[in-house]
Parts: sequence; structure tokens; C-alpha cells
Amino acid sequence: MKLLTKDIKNKLPKLYSTEGIKTDDKKVICKFFCPWNSWTWYAIEYDGEDTFFGYVVGLENELGYFSLNELKTLKGFMGLSIERDLYFKPKALKEILSN
Repeated sequence: MKLLTKDIKNKLPKLYSTEGIKTDDKKVICKFFCPWNSWTWYAIEYDGEDTFFGYVVGLENELGYFSLNELKTLKGFMGLSIERDLYFKPKALKEILSN
């Protein structure tokens, strides 16, 4: 699966470009998930090369940076890999935090 399409890449704001927007109102553009555990990555900004800023649900839930390359290289049992939620619709971060 292609984790980042040209369309999604074009929709993601540049890294640091949403600093003036209240955190809850920042728009999450895409969602990546790990099919063998509960880790999820919500992308808000992208540097155009490798680094995302977004909301990460894992051992802790936090805003932070994550790498496209790292997502691509993570492998689970039976060759499973990180996937992009094909049905995810962009929404405000507050909608994700309220679930």
C-alpha cells in the first residue's frame, strides 16, 4: 500500500505552517494505523520529504513528530505493515480527541 499519495501530500500543510491555529482546531488530513496493535498516527503537517507533525496514539497519546520512512519500515508478524485508512475523512483534531 502506498502510504502517501500525491493528492494527500498536496493537502498536507507544510511543517510549522499551522502554528497560529488553536491545537484542537488543527485539521487532521490522513490516518495511518498498525494492523497488529493499537498504534495510530494522525498527520496534520508534513515537511514534504519525511517528517510529519501530528497526533500519535500508542503507549501514550501525544502530539509529536513521526517519520514516513519509519512507518514504511515497520513490519509485524506474517509481513504485515503500516496501512493508511482509505476511508478516513479530514477532520478537526478535536473530533479525534473526543472519541
